[in-house]
Amino acid sequence: MDHSPSPALNVRGLSVTFGTRQGPVPAVVDVDLDVAPGELVALLGESGSGKSVTARAVMGLSTGNASVTAEQIRLGDTDLLALPESEHRKLRGARMSLVFQDALSALNPVLSIGDQIGELFRTHRGMSRRQARAEAVNLLGQVGIPAPTRRVNDYPHQFSGGMRQRILIAMAIALRPELIIADEPTTALDVTVQAQILELLDSLRRELNMAVLLITHDLGVVSEVADRILVMYAGRIVESGTADDLLSRPGHPYTQALLRSVPQADTRGQELYAIPGSPPSPANQPSGCPFHPRCTWAVDECKTTRPLLTLLAGGRAAACHRTEEVLDAAVTG
Repeated sequence: MDHSPSPALNVRGLSVTFGTRQGPVPAVVDVDLDVAPGELVALLGESGSGKSVTARAVMGLSTGNASVTAEQIRLGDTDLLALPESEHRKLRGARMSLVFQDALSALNPVLSIGDQIGELFRTHRGMSRRQARAEAVNLLGQVGIPAPTRRVNDYPHQFSGGMRQRILIAMAIALRPELIIADEPTTALDVTVQAQILELLDSLRRELNMAVLLITHDLGVVSEVADRILVMYAGRIVESGTADDLLSRPGHPYTQALLRSVPQADTRGQELYAIPGSPPSPANQPSGCPFHPRCTWAVDECKTTRPLLTLLAGGRAAACHRTEEVLDAAVTG
């Protein structure tokens, strides 16, 4: 499954379980993922599928009641599992960054943007206040903030939602990290601004050769920018492959259903398709394939036996008892 001799991010067998009063609740189960330098990988799935929990576990930001286990989590040549928290903290921002979906709550309302960006350079690079401010101005220009020399003195509430998101991206790329994890970075933005933010991430990862893991529930968001897609359902990866393969010929009924849910110009005026039901609670998963209660392809085997993630031709993988039939239907349909 390796797509590069030395992935920027290499995760094997990642599981996250939350301790609750009702007992342990598995939120992420046995996830493998790689992101190569300069590659944009999308982690796709509905809310509650385990995407953000995966991101926080990789960053070392899991909450206190979370138990994180993995065979391997490596950032370049660094074994993150072997690092003490103090060393892990030094890597965050410097070699790996997280872009949150809610810029207003992620930014400090009482500090100017220049101070917030500058703090990264003062803390990690030992720069003077003047040097850090100059770097902040350069970064704001790089992410498309107009009149950066003037706006560097402004506060978060003086920027629009799209501009605040650009500022978060500026902070994420400030120290030229190897890896950026963008967690639903366009959720609260209108469609035009969404496209601009994605184009910005896409151009920056090419320009700086950064690995980007883009977490989203929106297939429409990833179709333009992703090199590969990992589809997540009920805490597990259920399909993976190149964006071209998955979008043109899905091999899992869940991916197929997500694609059907994307509004198309030629279906204007028709009722939009919605996947029936809702994702299962991590604390109460169905037997067999967790998707079977919502799946139009389900047979008796699906209700009793959970399908394993199986490698297919062309380096893609799917966890479905009827993958070949789903793939054939995508061709004939």
